[in-house]
Amino acid sequence: MTNPKIFVMEQILEVPVPETSLEEKYAHLRSLIAGYGSLIVAYSGGVDSTFLAAVAHDVLGSQCLAVTSRSPSIAPEELESATALANERGWRHIIVDTDEINDPRYLANDGRRCFFCKTELYSHLDQVAGDEGITKVANGANTDDLGDYRPGMEAATNFEVVSPLVEVGMTKQDIRDLSLKMGLPTWDKPAQPCLSSRIPYGTMVSVEALGMIGKAEKGLRELGFPVVRVRHYGDVGRIEIPLADFDRFESVQAEASAIVLGAGYEVMELDTNGFRSGGLNAALGELGSRTK
Repeated sequence: MTNPKIFVMEQILEVPVPETSLEEKYAHLRSLIAGYGSLIVAYSGGVDSTFLAAVAHDVLGSQCLAVTSRSPSIAPEELESATALANERGWRHIIVDTDEINDPRYLANDGRRCFFCKTELYSHLDQVAGDEGITKVANGANTDDLGDYRPGMEAATNFEVVSPLVEVGMTKQDIRDLSLKMGLPTWDKPAQPCLSSRIPYGTMVSVEALGMIGKAEKGLRELGFPVVRVRHYGDVGRIEIPLADFDRFESVQAEASAIVLGAGYEVMELDTNGFRSGGLNAALGELGSRTK
């Protein structure tokens, strides 16, 4: 005779665990946010933080505060668009000036650069939370971020910053799909990490370099390339765009060159490998022994 307990266990193991639906994740997110009571959202104006800010303001109302940082490492138009959207939506929103650009550890641009940047940001948000009597600070990290090298998440842990989108299991695509349903204009916005991410690890970050990168990328986006990176190699601005845009880039190469040279570079190069998110992270292995 078959042991009933063993039989039941075999039956359970054969039943697949159902995946959480998008609707269930969204309901869980709203419940989680409600449980915070009050919340600061680190709001950059990107896809993830905009979505989180929208949901949090809907759930918590005036008990939610979106906070955006202002520094040379953030493209000015990103701050402008984030502020405009917050005003349009009626969110509580403030801007804080962060000073990572004066931290020698950040300027050294080793594999820990993002840790020092986020430490500076979260120290400001922690202060605002105390001044405003707000119980939690949240970032917009999602589950797709967990597979990449992100020392900024270590800083988040140090300051007890919560990641509600991770906690409910939301992917980047989940967030884009829900943002579209909510009518958020950021639903299809390309990622815009800080300008320092365009500078190869081991090369010092400078205000001048950040200005060159920001000006060149802004011009290229206005030329019709929404997904673009200008990797900073001294006097050389190396352009990364999706492979699908290469033919169109060739037709406007003279205009593109004028933009890049006008930003302060002496040479423009097109990376024939095409756009790669986090393309400079390959160098981290070489820096590993120096940053431990």
